[in-house]
Amino acid sequence: MALDVLLVGGTGQISLTAVREAVAAGHRVSVFNRGKSGAALPEGVASIVGDMGDAASYARLREARFDVVCQFMVFRPEQMEADIAMFAGHVGQYVFISTASAYQKPARRYLITEDVPLENPFWEYSRLKTACERLLRGQSRLPFTIVRPSHTVRTRLPTALGEGDLAAHRMLRGAPVIVPGDGTSLWTLTRARDFAVPFVRLFGNGRALGEDFHITGDRAFTWNQIVTALADALGADPKIVHVPTDTLVRYNPAWEGPLLGDKTWSALFDNSKVKSVAGPFSYSEDLGEILAEPVALFKERFAATGPQASDLDPLFDRIAAEQSALGVG
Repeated sequence: MALDVLLVGGTGQISLTAVREAVAAGHRVSVFNRGKSGAALPEGVASIVGDMGDAASYARLREARFDVVCQFMVFRPEQMEADIAMFAGHVGQYVFISTASAYQKPARRYLITEDVPLENPFWEYSRLKTACERLLRGQSRLPFTIVRPSHTVRTRLPTALGEGDLAAHRMLRGAPVIVPGDGTSLWTLTRARDFAVPFVRLFGNGRALGEDFHITGDRAFTWNQIVTALADALGADPKIVHVPTDTLVRYNPAWEGPLLGDKTWSALFDNSKVKSVAGPFSYSEDLGEILAEPVALFKERFAATGPQASDLDPLFDRIAAEQSALGVG
């Protein structure tokens, strides 16, 4: 059945592929955003230009009735409170995109299920998403579904420190790249296109109402494997320097959330719950295939700009040199 679907966002790492999949599934799709990303939307998608920060602009969405609203841009409880007030009674299903980083850190079980507590003492981003989830669960006026993506890959190169292109440029010029810990913790990468299929199948699905789901691949890789595969795809020889996570956080406290609150710990997910509701779905288990799109896009950027340096390069050089001087890494 074709549904009227609104995606708040619609041009990001995850949401653009969700738009494409929703169109392919036959839904009538609209997006609401500031219209500044330059991303090409599929034919037939209605673009509503506005700003969530402008109450009058955002309130225009109440003039239309949507079967499904997918909210990619709520990060704080006050935003969630505003959404509940605006969409309650006007929307059949509100899909909130939360985060798998909200799960307990470190998790006390090998495979993460939706029953793992939402307790992340290290990252405010995750705690705020959890607070948003609690607001949804504490009300009854707006039917909802909660979705928690983990590390989902489309245009950005996946790296533990979030440096992406910086790591690639360093590899290409033979500079050392940093991997937290000993690089053997397991990390799940999921292509955005693979995420989108079960995500869209939750639309209008009565069994999804009032429920929470993570959507990821079932295969994990070590950070050493991920960095080595990136280097291979770039034709580079990676000079990996391993650095304890606590040491990295002392160098740059801003890394505490993304590392201790997320990527330092092994993360393997049991997707049985979403498969039981959305049906089986396929995902790439091949690391080279998972990295193919972001690597190809990086190569396009590199061809256009040539080698690039970053303000963070001196810090990375310093960390690598000081760690190597200790005779470890």
